[in-house]
Amino acid sequence: MLKKILIACGLLVLSLLIGVGVLYWQTQTFLTTPAEEQGRDIVLNVVPGQSLDRVAAELEAQGLVSSAHKFRLMVRAKNQGTAIKAGEYLLNTSWPPPQILDMLTSGKVLLHKLSIPEGLTWWQVARLVEKSGLASFDSFDKAVHDPALLARYGITGSNAEGYLFPETYLLPRPRNKNARPIVEAMLKTFRQQARQALPADRMNPKELLRLVTLASMVEKETANPAERFAIAGVYSNRLHRGMLMQCDPTVIYGLGTSFDGNLTRKHLRDATNPYNTYKHKGLPPGPICSPGKAALEAALSPEKHKYYYFVATGENGRHKFSKTLVEHNRAVWKYQIRRRR
Repeated sequence: MLKKILIACGLLVLSLLIGVGVLYWQTQTFLTTPAEEQGRDIVLNVVPGQSLDRVAAELEAQGLVSSAHKFRLMVRAKNQGTAIKAGEYLLNTSWPPPQILDMLTSGKVLLHKLSIPEGLTWWQVARLVEKSGLASFDSFDKAVHDPALLARYGITGSNAEGYLFPETYLLPRPRNKNARPIVEAMLKTFRQQARQALPADRMNPKELLRLVTLASMVEKETANPAERFAIAGVYSNRLHRGMLMQCDPTVIYGLGTSFDGNLTRKHLRDATNPYNTYKHKGLPPGPICSPGKAALEAALSPEKHKYYYFVATGENGRHKFSKTLVEHNRAVWKYQIRRRR
């Protein structure tokens, strides 16, 4: 009888050991084996407040783990049930489960490339952002006109025109296509670049507005980097003598999105356009685009010369600079009127 009991106990212990061994083997297999040998990139979006059960189920549904149940057990065993962070993650089906968990708890969310070239208006930037799929045009519009946001960055105008720094950004996808984080990233970058380019005494809001406005005109007037300082010098000379700026891009900006690409004499004679520098002396009310760092530097240190006029030559973005109106009219005839004829 005792022998039978001992045999039964031995068999029970053996079965337990086998069960434990099988469970250990299954656990180790799950921890070390990816869901797929041939890896595929999968973008997983973890929304704020999403439960571990929902995350695990989504991982299994996307083919990133072989078992949602085992993934949950692993997470709880590591006491990381609340460590998974919301965001958009780029994962791969060839990663073992611990690597996937490490990524989800790291907060290293997927970054999207957004390139903003120099010389765009705020609404052109908004269209690029909307085209990227990161945020909506309307939310961008709302953010660039937000008085609280403008005050935080020392912007005195009614919108953030001129302060949306042109740069290539790597950005996480905002929640609900809200452009505010994108606008803030551009404003922060502008502040950093301005502090590098401008002395501290030129960083007060009023002086900064003047510099950015002048820089935006320089940015729109030439695509040739070598001429930026010279063009800034022309506008500086005109301001000093109380002359009209006579800058076509300012007039175009004042026409807004209604401009069809054809600037007419009627437009140049329209005194109701506050940005018409053919009718209103001095700089326009504010920037007309987002200037780059080089244009800001040109506005800060205009070239010293005696030129008051310039006209495009049609050659590699170059201009012909003139000291007198007579010289300028000759240049206009040579490079514009006669060439068109």
